[in-house]
Amino acid sequence: MNTFLTRLGRSVAVGAAALVLVVPLASTANAAPLTSAPVPAATDVGPMSAGDGTISGAIQWMQNHAGSTAWEGYCEKAVENAYGTTGVWASAKAHWQGAINAGKAHPGSYAAPRGAFVYWNTSQFGHVGISDGNGGFYSSSVGGHIGHASNKNYFVNYLGWSNAQVPR
Repeated sequence: MNTFLTRLGRSVAVGAAALVLVVPLASTANAAPLTSAPVPAATDVGPMSAGDGTISGAIQWMQNHAGSTAWEGYCEKAVENAYGTTGVWASAKAHWQGAINAGKAHPGSYAAPRGAFVYWNTSQFGHVGISDGNGGFYSSSVGGHIGHASNKNYFVNYLGWSNAQVPR
């Protein structure tokens, strides 16, 4: 019994310490991008390996990670990783606002080309995926993991899309 209480106390302490580390990150949900450098367009030119900055690489990255739950709650990180980067936008909502500010957003349009970012207003952080170019998309939280949905009404409150590009 004494060993059980000792382990329980350690678990509570570790959990509390982890919470303290996570809470400050939540306050950056609507932050601007980490850099204001121009965003180059993604293309299908170059190597086709996943995460290589190309449209084909981004889609391949999503397909290679299909079924993974490691990015649940981290949709923005997943789409950035798919394009070979990370830590650019604090949230999907911040990414969408950045696209609006840069004149690269297409509000309300369902005609997202292959590789484009697609956005939803699902929470204070929003949600983002990568268009397959055929009306569907790849994202985290599709059936509880990275997956593919055949239409953009899979999530509620669709916002639109922005150009396929390496987020920088």
